[in-house]
Amino acid sequence: MKTIVTERDERMLARIEGDDRVFEVNFDSVEPTDVTLRFVRGGERVGSIYNDDGTDRTMARLTTGREGDDFIGIEVPKEFVAELLDAAADAGRVTDDAAAEGYRMRVL
Repeated sequence: MKTIVTERDERMLARIEGDDRVFEVNFDSVEPTDVTLRFVRGGERVGSIYNDDGTDRTMARLTTGREGDDFIGIEVPKEFVAELLDAAADAGRVTDDAAAEGYRMRVL
């Protein structure tokens, strides 16, 4: 799989592309919780990466509807999630470093 995690146009861009999936999100900040990374752009939540019901899977979710009720979900590798979280932390885009460490411990 090909991944890109970088700053672009004053936002973070995270993209993973493979033969069977594509996931891309642009965000201003990441709000971590114990098992979720929430992507925020322009003050609005635009997606998240979460642990799927305590399994080994990490799932990415993007909001697609204007009211926030439509979404797409896709499984993403933990290596991609770790790369994304590291890059966001290095860029100062993680809202709570202690919560990010808790996420790393529980999910990654």
